[in-house]
Amino acid sequence: MKNKYLISQNLEEAKEQIEEILNNLVLNSEYSEEEFKVCLEHAYHHLNFAWNIRNVDEPRAEACSEDDFKEWSKYPKNEIFEYE
Repeated sequence: MKNKYLISQNLEEAKEQIEEILNNLVLNSEYSEEEFKVCLEHAYHHLNFAWNIRNVDEPRAEACSEDDFKEWSKYPKNEIFEYE
């Protein structure tokens, strides 16, 4: 597994986003479904990114083209069990 630093950065971002969601659900009575959706998408992005860059060479991961960003942000189908 490569890019442990970049993986940990993305997991930290996902954790912070989830903590923000939890705080809003408890403390913000006006927290909307749309806000929840955007925040959850952000958390998913970082989780997906962490998984998808795990075996990418570090220089390429750090360069991260627009196409890489789009691909690495996707849910890793056929790699992680999808619940039905």
